[in-house]
Amino acid sequence: MSSVKDGTMIILSSPSGAGKTTLVKKISSINNFVVSISHTTRTPRTNEINGEDYIFVTKEKFNQLIKNEEFLEYAEVFKNYYGSGKNKVYENLNEGKNVVFDIDWQGAEQIREKNINYKIITFFILPPSKKILLERLKKRDSKDEEIVNERMNQFEKDLLHWKNYDYVVINDDLEKCYNQINSIINSSFNNEKIKYNPDNIEKHINQLLQ
Repeated sequence: MSSVKDGTMIILSSPSGAGKTTLVKKISSINNFVVSISHTTRTPRTNEINGEDYIFVTKEKFNQLIKNEEFLEYAEVFKNYYGSGKNKVYENLNEGKNVVFDIDWQGAEQIREKNINYKIITFFILPPSKKILLERLKKRDSKDEEIVNERMNQFEKDLLHWKNYDYVVINDDLEKCYNQINSIINSSFNNEKIKYNPDNIEKHINQLLQ
C-alpha cells in the first residue's frame, strides 16, 4: 500500500538516440532520486560498467528471472531483452526515494497496466529532427552502420506511442530539456499547475514523420 512518504516513479522513454539515458543519469543525480538499473542481454558498450549502466546477463539467466517473476517490466528491443527488477524498485520507493526509469514504450505500458499503488510521471523524449537523430546515432554507433539503420527504421514506429505519456519534451538542448523535466517533476510534487502545450508537440511529431 502506497503512502504519502513513498517515492515516485519517473519514466523516460524515447526513440533510440534521443538522449534519454543521459537525461536519466542527470535526473538520478538529484538528491533522493535513484536510477532503476535494468537487466539486459545485450553486449556492453566500451564505456559501460556492469552494475552501474546495466546488469548484463545471459539470455538463460534473463529467462530464469522471467520465470521467477522478478521483473516489474521487460521487453525485447532490437533483438535484446531488457527488464527492471521489481524488488529493488519497491524497496527504494518504500524508503521514499524517487526511482527513474530508462525504458521503452513497451515497458512503460506494462507498468501502467499493473495499476501500481505509487505515483507515476511519464516522459517521452523527442529529438529536434531526424537529421540530428541520425548524426547522434552515427556518433554513438560509428562502427556499425547496420545498427544505425535498424534504429532509424524503428524510429517512426516508436513515435506512434507519444500520446500515451503524461509529457513529451524535445531534446534540442540537453540542459534546457533537463530543466524542463525537472520543473515538471517539482511542480507535480508540489501539486502546482504545469505549463504544457501538447499542440506544439503534435506539430513537431508531424514534422518528424515527414
